[in-house]
Amino acid sequence: MNIAFYGSSLLSSYWNGAATYYRGLLEELARRGHAITFYEPDAFERQSHRDIDPPDWADVVVYPATESGVRRVIAEAASADVVVKASGVGVFDDVLLAGVIDASRPHAIRIFWDVDAPATLAELAVDPRHPLHQAMPALDMVFTYGGGPPVVAGYERFGAARCVPIYNALDPKTHHPVEPDPRFACDLAFLGNRLPDREARVGEFFFVPAMLATEKSFLIGGNGWETLTMPSNVRALGHVYTREHNAFNATPLAVLNIARDSMANIGFSPATRVFEAAGASACLITDAWEGIELFLHPDKEVLVARDGQDVADLLEALTPETARAIGEAARRRILAEHTYARRGAEVDGALRELAALKRERALA
Repeated sequence: MNIAFYGSSLLSSYWNGAATYYRGLLEELARRGHAITFYEPDAFERQSHRDIDPPDWADVVVYPATESGVRRVIAEAASADVVVKASGVGVFDDVLLAGVIDASRPHAIRIFWDVDAPATLAELAVDPRHPLHQAMPALDMVFTYGGGPPVVAGYERFGAARCVPIYNALDPKTHHPVEPDPRFACDLAFLGNRLPDREARVGEFFFVPAMLATEKSFLIGGNGWETLTMPSNVRALGHVYTREHNAFNATPLAVLNIARDSMANIGFSPATRVFEAAGASACLITDAWEGIELFLHPDKEVLVARDGQDVADLLEALTPETARAIGEAARRRILAEHTYARRGAEVDGALRELAALKRERALA
């Protein structure tokens, strides 16, 4: 099938944590015979911070972040068998949502792909005029970045015909163990952009342990942290390109995952970084959230912390041998159960089922 995918960016992870998620899923769909065209705006300096060149498995259309640029790419939805509007494009989101639905052919499959479902559901609950309320009757499917049963129930409550979580996963070709890099040497590293709904949790789970464990070294990567006053045992790297993620994960004694507020509250929402770190055999410490055991076994494949004191205590007790064993166990589990090959099979099956259903309805 010809898939038109309207998202934030396939080429750049700059202020765009969904990039590796899109890459892993869409490459797998292309491998399964689908033709992918990804539409992304020239916005937020992403094109000057590309991680990859346009891949051979997708056509990438970079359009001006203007109304005329958006209208031009909306029109191209008319030639697609599957039209996907992702959340969080960042510019003209509402115009894109309504536009690609209107432009798509009557028998096309229309999908909303939500990469921050807990936050979207909170918006739908308080805003009866939210554009997604108007779009919902025309959508055949909602895919979500995660969220588990609470997100499925939430979307069904708002009228979604069907909602299926497609979780983050590992692309073992991209994320895998590498030799340590001295640039990333430390006891605990965290990678994530500075965002309003994450900052307080980063303070609790990263900066509090840094202040408690003054003899340990800490490393923080991601955009926005450079302007923050930090403890003397913390280094800020700024943006870390995806080509550097393996070394970032493989070098420290341990790597920290911190969920955003909405995802921590609803659970079942492992970030991309969880799978990238496990793929590199990193020893992962994560903040506590419901559903972690569906992905990694606490204490054996991941260490779970309830607060900053827990992080400091876990770090104090952690030896290189234990860290190595946890990291290797995590990698085995993720390779066995949580790869993009598996996720792509889920999406491919759902698309083919929807296409068959639409053909049956057309013949009825």
